[in-house]
Formats: sequence, C-alpha cells, structure tokens
Amino acid sequence: MPLRPEEFWSPRVRALQPYVPGEQPRIAGLVKLNTNENPYPPSPAVLDAILQAAGDSLALYPDPESLALREAVARRHGLTPEQVFAGNGSDEVLAHAFFAFFQQREPLLMPDITYSFYRVYAQLYDIQTVLHPVDEGLRIDVAALAARAGEGCGGIVLANPNAPTGIGLPLSDIEQLLLACPHRVVLVDEAYVDFGGHSALPLIARFPNLLVVQTLSKSRSLAGLRVGFACGQAHLIEALTRVKNSFNSYPLGRLAQAGAIAALDDEAWFAKTRAAVIDTREGMVLALEDLGFEVLPSQANFVFARHPKRDAGELAALLRQRAVLVRYFRQPRIEQFLRISVGTRDQCAALLAALADALRAA
Repeated sequence: MPLRPEEFWSPRVRALQPYVPGEQPRIAGLVKLNTNENPYPPSPAVLDAILQAAGDSLALYPDPESLALREAVARRHGLTPEQVFAGNGSDEVLAHAFFAFFQQREPLLMPDITYSFYRVYAQLYDIQTVLHPVDEGLRIDVAALAARAGEGCGGIVLANPNAPTGIGLPLSDIEQLLLACPHRVVLVDEAYVDFGGHSALPLIARFPNLLVVQTLSKSRSLAGLRVGFACGQAHLIEALTRVKNSFNSYPLGRLAQAGAIAALDDEAWFAKTRAAVIDTREGMVLALEDLGFEVLPSQANFVFARHPKRDAGELAALLRQRAVLVRYFRQPRIEQFLRISVGTRDQCAALLAALADALRAA
C-alpha cells in the first residue's frame, strides 16, 4: 500500500492552516507594493557595521542575550535593557509571546480584522480565541473589546496601527484596554507605528500587563535582516527569555545585531526616510481619491483602498498584468479592498498610471 506523505505528520501539523506571506516575485522589473517593505535603503551606517562585523568572529556564536542591541533599544526609548527582548523579526517575538502569555483557560481577545498571523499562532498553540468585529468603518471597537475583557479573558492582542487597515488608536484607547484586563497581558503590535501612530511605550512604567512589540523591518529598512523586539516590565521580558532559551538560545546573528544597532543609532537617516514615506503616502491618497477610490485613514506605510465600481480581485490581477504588485485579501468584509504599500515617488507614479489604465480596461 503506498504511503501518504502526511502520514508522517503529527495530528497538530495536519490541522494547521499556515500564514501565507505576500508574493516575493522572481521576475525582474516589477513594481513591488505588496509587502510593506520600505522603498528606501537602510542607513549607510548599517552596511558599514555589517562589514566590520563580518570578520573572523563569524566562527564564534553571537551574544545569546543580544545585550548591546537591547541597550540600543533601551537608550532610544528611555527604558532599561531588562525591559527589552530581541528576536528574529517581530514575528518570532510574537510567537514567543503567544506561547509565554496566552495559553490560559480564558480565551484570547483580538479584532476580527487584523494581522492574520495572530490566528495562526493561536491555532499552533491551541489557544482559544474570541474575535471582536471591527465597526462599519473597519475601526477597532475598543469599548466592546474592553467590556468583553471585563468578563474575563486570557489576554488581548491588537496591532496599532492596525493591519491591514492602517487605522491607528490613541493612547487613551490602549489605556482603556489595559485597565479592563489587569491580570492578563495586553500585547500591542507596533510594526507600523513610526509612520504616524502613537506608541504605547510611555505606558510601560505604569502598566505591568503591557507588552509592546516593534520591528526594524519597516521604518528602519531592515526587512532582510530580521530583527524585532518587545518592551515591557522586567517580569514579562523574563518570561519571553525563558521561552527563547527553551527554543533557540542564539536567535540573532552577529551581523543582524551589528546592523540593527547602527540603524537605531542613525536618527537622521530614520527621520529623513520616514518623512519621505509619509509625504509620498499623503500624495498617493489624494491621487487615489481622484481616481474614485475610497481610502481609509492610514498611519502606516501602506493604504487600504477600494473602488466602488470595480472588483478588487480583478483590479489586483489587472495591475499584475501591468507589472505592479499589490496585496489582495480574499477575506469577508475586506474582499473589496486593496492594500498598497507606499513606494518611492516613481513607484507610486507607476502604480497610479497602471491603475488608471486598469480602470479603463475593467
């Protein structure tokens, strides 16, 4: 009798529905606006630091605690190194946080429209979840989420600004959730916060249940280096470290640590490229509206838009035929939206020209 490959899998693996990342094309010349990468290169200081680190020391293991990197994060945000955890991109940090904090008897609360990896982690770790619907404007219903948390929950996770909508919450809303869930962790994923959002980092001193996760992939142009971090009071960081050291005690290589420190220390480059992204985003929103799109208010390096007279899936396909990639989610409530990363001015001009042509052809 022939064997089926999945016979070798554990039952949990057979049941998994893995996260599907945005397309990474192998075709030259595409305008890639589908995965929210920064269109500008990293600071030149990053490349210098990586070259300096690429010596004989590569034969040795890196610092397993990433102390110099954690010190750099702490310096920038007014924290101590004991309040910072570093990992392989924010996705690994999130995975450790789900394992460390959300395997509770009560369900984990999250919005129904948010970063889809959260549900994957919950399934992987067999975490019960309750999804709270966003409102008609696709905004997180903070009052309803807080009310449900008051009945008992295993924690709250949300992205701020939210993904894929780009809509941000004020700090007063984050405080409301922290107060509603005092005995469980509230995880705020701030992957896009540097493009106009309000960071919850200043609340850490007051709230022992707050964990803030950020990444260097977006605003620091280091998606290819894979560096993320979490900030919270020391007892939360200790829990993440216990998970890390039970999984992979050397998560960040020497080159990643060196490049990340250099990126964090180059404030001028960060400010310059961030401002360029924000400025281009605002111009792109106006141009999309001129083409008839409804664009949600964005505090991220992408916009979420729909055209009232055109199917989003068809538009995404027509754009790809014209060598422009955007992200389309075949998901209830947002199946008529396109998520479009903010590129350079030239990339955005190419997008708008392709869209105008596609609208005529649709």
